[in-house]
Amino acid sequence: MNSSLLRLVWQYSSGQQLVIVAFTCLSFPLLYLTLEIPKIIINRTLSGGNEILQLAGFSLEPVHFLLVLCVGLLALIIINGLLKMKNNTLKGITGERLVRRLRFQLIDRLLRFPLPHFSRTSQGELISTLTAETEPLASYISEAIALPLFQGGTMLTILVFLFMQDWVFGLASVALIPVQGYVIPKLQQQVNTLKKERVVRIRKLSERTGSAGCSKSGCRFSGRSFS
Repeated sequence: MNSSLLRLVWQYSSGQQLVIVAFTCLSFPLLYLTLEIPKIIINRTLSGGNEILQLAGFSLEPVHFLLVLCVGLLALIIINGLLKMKNNTLKGITGERLVRRLRFQLIDRLLRFPLPHFSRTSQGELISTLTAETEPLASYISEAIALPLFQGGTMLTILVFLFMQDWVFGLASVALIPVQGYVIPKLQQQVNTLKKERVVRIRKLSERTGSAGCSKSGCRFSGRSFS
């Protein structure tokens, strides 16, 4: 069993991860076009008067030109939405399959422990480790490679668009990126610390719940009887 979760992800889902990355990269040109077409609509159609406009070698009146651009923009939005839906479905399938494999590996490891170890460990703690603690890994597994690529590619696509319009806009948009690069990791570190504390508390709660005394008529916990 790999000690690194990222290695485990790549070992058992490299093919699916490459397909997810391919779908993610296909969304960047569509994103750029959805930014470019509204600019063309405003600059050339709504502000251009009544002159004849050229599109792919065809001469079109402003109304027809606007109609073609609007239909094209709608088609791009629909295609991009379908692409994201397919990509999210593939992510979900990949994450659930790998979490199932991870649980099987954990069960196999648990069965190798000597029997006296189970007498010192609560069943509730073991069940919580195999179920509740591994469930959030499905989202991480499915997005371990694609999410940084998607976020970075989206940012670069928008920055390229802004710099192509006006370099001043581009510089203004990147001014806060160094500040975010410093602040966000600090905040994420605090979030990770709180998540670790939450896991420890859930394990303790599961241990106390699993160690509650049970009888034929019910379980007795904290002075109360449950049948």
